Amino acid sequence: MSKRKAMKNSLEALFGSKERWRIIKIFLLNSEAAFFVNEVAKKTQVNNKEVRQILKQLASISFITERKRKGRLSYSLNTKFPLVSELRSLVIKSNTYPQCEGLNKIDNLGSIKLAIVTGIFIDEPRSRTDLLIVGDGISQAKIKNLIAGLEAELGREVNYSIMESTEFRYRVNMFDKFIMEIMELPHQILINRIQSVMQQLSTAQKR
Repeated sequence: MSKRKAMKNSLEALFGSKERWRIIKIFLLNSEAAFFVNEVAKKTQVNNKEVRQILKQLASISFITERKRKGRLSYSLNTKFPLVSELRSLVIKSNTYPQCEGLNKIDNLGSIKLAIVTGIFIDEPRSRTDLLIVGDGISQAKIKNLIAGLEAELGREVNYSIMESTEFRYRVNMFDKFIMEIMELPHQILINRIQSVMQQLSTAQKR
C-alpha cells in the first residue's frame, strides 16, 4: 500500500469511518452553507439514517450547529470550533491527487484520449476547471455518476470539462485560451493517448 493511500485510510480511521469523514469534509469546505439531512445525504452518498446519527454526534461536540429552517433542522459548521483551520488544511491535503480514488474510474467512461486534473485536485485555485476529459463515445450517465462520486468523496463541487477528440484537436490548433491556461498552470496528466497533440501543445508553450 502506498504512503498516500495509507494516509487516506488513516484519516478515515481517525475520524471513525469513510462516511463520517465525508460529512466532516462537506462542512469544512462549505463553511457558509447550511444543509438539511437529505442534502448532506445526497452530497456525500451516505444514507439518511446514518447521516442523522453522525450529525447528532457532531452537534453534540459543537463541531456543527443546528437550527430550525422552514420547519426543519438544518446544520452548519461552527466556525468557532477549535482547530477548524487546521482541519480544513488537512481536508484539502487529503483531497489532492492521487488520493482521490474516484479518478480511477475515468477510463471506464468511453474511449478516453486524455484526462488532466488541476484546480481542487492539486490545490490550484487559479484554474477555471478541476478536471478535463477528452474522449469519444463518452457515456453521459457514467459522467454524471463519476462527478457525483467525486463530489461526495471531495466534499465540494467539481468543475469539469468534457470534449470530443476532434474538438480538442481543433482547439489546440487554434491555440485556444482555455486549453493554454490549463497547460500553463500546475496540473497532472492522468491519461494521455494523444501524445503527438500534447507535444504540439508543449511546443506552442515554448514559443
